Amino acid sequence: LDASRSKNPAPVYPRTSQRLRQEGTVILTLLIRPDGTVAEVDVKVSSGHSRLDKAAVKAVKRWRYLPAKQGNRTIEFWYEQPIVFALRK
Repeated sequence: LDASRSKNPAPVYPRTSQRLRQEGTVILTLLIRPDGTVAEVDVKVSSGHSRLDKAAVKAVKRWRYLPAKQGNRTIEFWYEQPIVFALRK
């Protein structure tokens, strides 16, 4: 299932992490409500940098997703969301 997040702003890349050249991918486990908002966020796989993990969680808490459907009814569902922090080379 692809929750198809659309028009959600990218997480803010922490300035300290940029200065320290920290990069990584955070994998978050989300509980998406029937209205498309995020009910719960857990870090499944850390980027290796707590600042990046926290920035990813903070951003995703405000995101909206296309809700899952069971028949004609929208339902809660769990979704894994990767967030990549990469500095331009």
